Amino acid sequence: MSQQRPDRSNPNTPAARPDASMSLLTNVMDHSLDDGYAEAAARKSETGVRGLPRTLRAKLGLAAGLVLAALVVTVGAAQARISAPTLAKEREELINRIQKGTGEADRQQKRVDALRDDVSSMQREALKKHGGDKAELLALLSGSTQVTGPGVKLVVDDAKGAASSGGGPRESSGFSDTGRVRDRDMQRVVNGLWASGAEAISVNGQRLTSLSAIRAAGDAILVDNKPLAPPYTVLAVGDGQRLSTAFQDSADGQYLHVLQENYGVRTRISAENEVTLPPAPSLIVRTAKPQAGAAKADGADTGKGTS
Repeated sequence: MSQQRPDRSNPNTPAARPDASMSLLTNVMDHSLDDGYAEAAARKSETGVRGLPRTLRAKLGLAAGLVLAALVVTVGAAQARISAPTLAKEREELINRIQKGTGEADRQQKRVDALRDDVSSMQREALKKHGGDKAELLALLSGSTQVTGPGVKLVVDDAKGAASSGGGPRESSGFSDTGRVRDRDMQRVVNGLWASGAEAISVNGQRLTSLSAIRAAGDAILVDNKPLAPPYTVLAVGDGQRLSTAFQDSADGQYLHVLQENYGVRTRISAENEVTLPPAPSLIVRTAKPQAGAAKADGADTGKGTS
């Protein structure tokens, strides 16, 4: 049975809407405002509630509030503009004071170095005058003079990526990271070089004497109260190849090798044809003379002196 087609020529037949297949979208567009919100808006409209004040008093209050807010913002901006040059001037004055203080400290340091050189020269003259042929040896042993000769160069550095905090078997109050070089490590290195036959030693240009001390302060290693930064370059005067071999075969040299193998501490040692060590910066010469016939309280002479 054939299906009869609709009569499209009849003008009374309603045409289909183009959006008949999109009923959901049409509903959303037609009812964009939720019914609850629409009901609340209608209720406010019926009771006369408005977003803006309707009375003159309310309008004046709103205007006064806006004026006050604008005044506060304007005053704040004006104060910021006024204080900006003052802050810039204070900052410039502070920078000038810092630069002036730094320059004065540099001048004082130069004066200290000059006076220190004068004192060292006087000490050397006194040693030559009273020490005879032993003056040079005494100056060498005391570290009061510059030394140049063959020797070894030992560089000790922290492990790669070593931080200022951590843990492990080498943990201590001063250095807690296992890959960091500690003051006790440098003490063993220096003592090992002395025991291997070094005649003079310096660490990062700091000459060591019989009164020198290697300590720790926080994360820094101090040599005679002067902080040093890694890498630590140790120069030692002596028979270069023999000194290098003796140190590496010693217990302290093996200890440094263990630090390198187990903790990544970087070391490098080489024999040098010539190394130069500076004199100790502030060497104090002390002498003691016995007193002739120090008496006891009862008046008896003991024959012993005091220093």
